Amino acid sequence: MMTQTETLGKTLTSLAQEVQVQGPKRIGILGGAFNPPHLGHLLLAEQVGKELELDEVWFMPVAKRHYEQEGTDVPVIHRLKMVQLAIQDNPFFKIQPYELLHGDKLFTVDSMRYFRRLFPDAQFYYLMGADRAQKLHKWHQIEQLAELVHFVAQKPVGTPMPETEWPVEWVEAPTLPVSSTDIRLRVFCDQSIRYQVPEAVAAYIEAQGLYKTAFGRA
Repeated sequence: MMTQTETLGKTLTSLAQEVQVQGPKRIGILGGAFNPPHLGHLLLAEQVGKELELDEVWFMPVAKRHYEQEGTDVPVIHRLKMVQLAIQDNPFFKIQPYELLHGDKLFTVDSMRYFRRLFPDAQFYYLMGADRAQKLHKWHQIEQLAELVHFVAQKPVGTPMPETEWPVEWVEAPTLPVSSTDIRLRVFCDQSIRYQVPEAVAAYIEAQGLYKTAFGRA
């Protein structure tokens, strides 16, 4: 019988082999801890991705180092499974496991260098919410990253155009006032998370007993 680590490695390798890009495709990337993935993530990827006429959007779970805070971590296998469940009914979405395969060693700029080498004909668009876009100046090697990928941010409908230090394409799209932090807190407090996460994700959280002991702020 395979160990959990062996199972995870096999799953990540299989997912990596599924992510293939032929020709000059337009690829969106949505990175995050997805701890857990929620409907806000899906809405951002769908609305912004379709508005930009992307060919597909990759959900790219980050490695532990980038979001770890005491009490917030769950095993990678759970985060990965929740993303799989969240996107399973939308062929526009794929999982990009590259950062999970390389553990704590990578920053976003490292991943983008790899994708640009592997898929030289593709155009990459890094998708994010307005809050992340306004913190781009804090990202590792932001100057180099800005040369590798187009930054695209979701602007809530009817709000003023935010200002950023780095070039960002703003796409006006519906938003949902949900967060992974709040969802973990609600699970911890035995409150409903229905209509905040996909039903399959809610069922998985319940079945695995996730977030019952701590919720943190990551």
